[in-house]
Amino acid sequence: MSNRAIEPANPAYAEVLQRMVLAMPMARELGLQFRRVAPGEVDLLIPYRDAWSFRPGQLQATAIFAAADFAAVAAAGTLLPAGWINASVDCTLKIVGPADGEALLARGRIVDAGRLLSVCAADVFSVRDGKEFLCATALATDRNIEVKSK
Repeated sequence: MSNRAIEPANPAYAEVLQRMVLAMPMARELGLQFRRVAPGEVDLLIPYRDAWSFRPGQLQATAIFAAADFAAVAAAGTLLPAGWINASVDCTLKIVGPADGEALLARGRIVDAGRLLSVCAADVFSVRDGKEFLCATALATDRNIEVKSK
């Protein structure tokens, strides 16, 4: 996106987005928490749980992927008009370090907002003793879907 300010199409975007995402069973199972929501940007946290680790103290790639995907696609979702939702259609994750902290912090951002497809990205950090360490980066595409009322 350009450096100009991004204006959301729906003034209630933050409330709608959080309600929609947190209604998903997977988001609830992960303990996903929104930390910041702004037009085109989302920060979310997933607390460490042994159930998501591949060995004690280190989260498995699936949890890292989930954090990245939720953050990236949620960032794109901040720009949707009222009555629209979005869903992942593609995501590539590159793990660059261990996810061995108390939580994962994922920072999602819009790259290019389109009418039907949007490109978004996320960086995922392992939070250890209050410090952030990059553990993964992702590039994703989401499909924007107009919800038809019956």
